[in-house]
Order: sequence, then C-alpha cells, then structure tokens
Amino acid sequence: MQKRPYGNTGEQLSIIGFGGILVMDTQPAEASALVAEAVDRGINYFDVAPTYGNAEECLGPALEPYRQQVFLACKTTQRKGEEARQELHRSLQLLRTDHFDLYQLHGMTSQEDFDTATGPGGALEVIVKAQREGLVRHVGFSAHSAEIALALLDHYPFASVLFPLNWSNYLNANFGPQVVDTAREKGAARLALKGMAYGRLAQGAQKRYAKCWYEPIDQPELASLALRFTLSQSITAAIPPGEPPLFRLAMDIADRFAPLSEAEIGALKQQAQASTPLFRLQSAA
Repeated sequence: MQKRPYGNTGEQLSIIGFGGILVMDTQPAEASALVAEAVDRGINYFDVAPTYGNAEECLGPALEPYRQQVFLACKTTQRKGEEARQELHRSLQLLRTDHFDLYQLHGMTSQEDFDTATGPGGALEVIVKAQREGLVRHVGFSAHSAEIALALLDHYPFASVLFPLNWSNYLNANFGPQVVDTAREKGAARLALKGMAYGRLAQGAQKRYAKCWYEPIDQPELASLALRFTLSQSITAAIPPGEPPLFRLAMDIADRFAPLSEAEIGALKQQAQASTPLFRLQSAA
C-alpha cells in the first residue's frame, strides 16, 4: 500500500484509511480479522469516533496488538471543554491506548459549532492542553461545511482537515477545491471522506448498505474512477465507506493506483451530471 506524508510531521500514512465504523456491531473475532487483514494489506491509518455506535469498544481489543505500528485518529463530538475532556478520556480507555496520534473536532458544520468549540472554555482548548500533556500528538478537525473548514484553518494551525473530497462534489458543485487549496497553503494535511460516494439517496429509497447514509459506489469500474479521482488530489489519504466489501474494493483500487487521465476525468464529468452531490457550498445553496 502506497504511503504519503502527513503534512510536515514526518509521519507517512497509507493512502487508504480504516474507518472504525467497519467494526461497529461485530463480534470480537470478526473485528480482529478485519483489523489484521487491513494491517496485512499495508494500512497503518485508523480513524474512529464515539458516534460510530460501539465501534470504539470493538476496535480497541482488535487493534491492541498493532497499536505501536499504526497511526490512530479519534474525534470528539463535544463543543464545550469539560464534555470534550470526558469524551477524550473515555475514548482512550475504550481504545486501550495512552494517546491518540490525531484527535479531531468532529463534524464541524455550523457557526455555533465554531464559536463554541474555539471560544473560551471550548473543546479546542482542552485538546491543545491534552497535546501538551502527551495524550494527543496532533490536533485536527473534520467538517462538512467548506465555510466552517476555511474559518477553522484561519483560526488555528491544525495539523490536518478531514473533509468530503468527492468527484461529484468537485465537478458538479465546486465543493472541496477551496478547502484543499487553503489547507495546503496553511501546511495542514488533507484527509478525505466520501471518495466512493455516488450521491444522495433518492427520496424513499432503501439503503443498500446499513452503514452508509448515502448511495455508495460498488460497481468496480466507476468505484475505481471515483476513488482514484480523490487520490489524484493533493491529499494524504482517503477513508472509504464503512462496509467490508467496499473497503476491500478500495484497497484493491489503491494497490493499483494511478492518477486519472484526461479522458477518465471527462468520463467522470459526464457521470457527475446524473448524480446528486452530497454537499454544496452554503453560499450557493
């Protein structure tokens, strides 16, 4: 598995990450097998969050034998400092580790999220303090709003941003390029979500995959184009959908990764016309 630099930290991460939701609601043997398979395939970047059901409880024991050889990222959904501190310590306990390589403000979307988390007594203060104490090595955030992501990048020297970087969003809604460009200028690593998303579920449509709230791509040819589009941007790594068959498909695509050709980008532009982007700029909504 190819690896790329995680910003200017000296870390090298596999271009595909293991999303903790993969092991949500699994039995211990299944979780251990999934983690072992990923490590054997060369994956060293693992990401989880308290909001992924019981994923932390399932991932902790499965990852424990490999903890010293992987880069473990976690998140806090809390915006206030004390709640974030409690969530951090609970996650450390559940994941059987004494530190996180990356700890992130999770799902930053609204102006209220920004104001509370970055204000006095907010979650960011607690995470920075935890970094000084050695509980956290790098500080980052995830966001589903380009405007809030840009505001955060201006506010603090985050090590990375985890953001939806998707072919349809890029080509059909101009959602993502501005975050990638600004993060690169600021020296923040770019980590990608939703690379294998097709678009929103049609109204009334039933989910085909329980752990995907959107319509994922499972057709190998289009999945390859979509994920390779994301990996062709100036990013460190992408986290694929949290379903084992789609995760394995992503690993296979990454093993053969080559940047998209102009003809392939043209094919994706045509395909993008038929998809409904998951996200748009708020100012364009």
